[in-house]
Amino acid sequence: MPREGLGDKSSFSSFHPLVSFAYFAAVLGLGMFSMHPLILALTVATGAAYTFLLGGGKALRGALLVSLPLLVFTVLLNPLFNHRGATVLFYLNDNAVTLEAILYGLAAASMLVGVILWFGCFGRIVTADKFIYLFGRVLPSISLVLSMCLRYIPMLRQRYRQIAEGQRCMGRVYGARQPIRRLRQVAREVSILIAWSLESSIETSDSMEARGYGLPGRTSFHIFRFTRRDGWALAVIAVLSAVATAGLVGGITEVYYYPSVVCTHRLTDILPVAAAHLALLALPIFIDIEGERRWRKWNFEM
Repeated sequence: MPREGLGDKSSFSSFHPLVSFAYFAAVLGLGMFSMHPLILALTVATGAAYTFLLGGGKALRGALLVSLPLLVFTVLLNPLFNHRGATVLFYLNDNAVTLEAILYGLAAASMLVGVILWFGCFGRIVTADKFIYLFGRVLPSISLVLSMCLRYIPMLRQRYRQIAEGQRCMGRVYGARQPIRRLRQVAREVSILIAWSLESSIETSDSMEARGYGLPGRTSFHIFRFTRRDGWALAVIAVLSAVATAGLVGGITEVYYYPSVVCTHRLTDILPVAAAHLALLALPIFIDIEGERRWRKWNFEM
């Protein structure tokens, strides 16, 4: 695997957009409603692994730079405002700091970190053209706005990097000892970025108008085709999601953090649900690793 990750070479991204969207909808939905420590650990671990597989170490570091401060902040903040719990560790300004409050903050923060990691993977797999293909006819305006937002964030970042590199090549580099000039240089680069983006938006609107966007009867081109492979993948996702959802709705993975931490079911009852959840989370990782192995084998034989 390349050091920068698979990126566009991901085998899972070659599946039909319906398969990709259904998968991430199931993963994100289950991740936002499960507070069991085992499920949370699996979600965070597989999310970090898939982020690394898609984007390499740089993408994983960027995600962790956002996620870890949020994790620490939530763990420290929850006990300061929530004083419930049977296990009192110490008192802070006559307010009890309990172990249960810390554990609940850790669980809530882990849930947020898992969702952030998997949503980052969603942005890499479900691109703007796939989003428009899925919702262009049902919600044309909303799908267009969302796809443009998803596209403009990385595009603006790339353009700003190009502008900054161009300015450095012109000798406009100022260190920390020249804060005023450095601030002016940043303002100049942002101004160039805004002007470039406005010009690009005008060109985009003219192009859309010339191609008949919004006219009745207008068709759109797409290269997506639902095959038997997509059907099998969708069936596997549906089965695994159903098992994990049944465990969530049935209370098998339910955990009470107050007044003390109590799991409603034994570990032997949770393991089948956790195994199905792990299989669902690891599905794209397995598909991408297998696809990369077959690609290298084919290149070696050639």
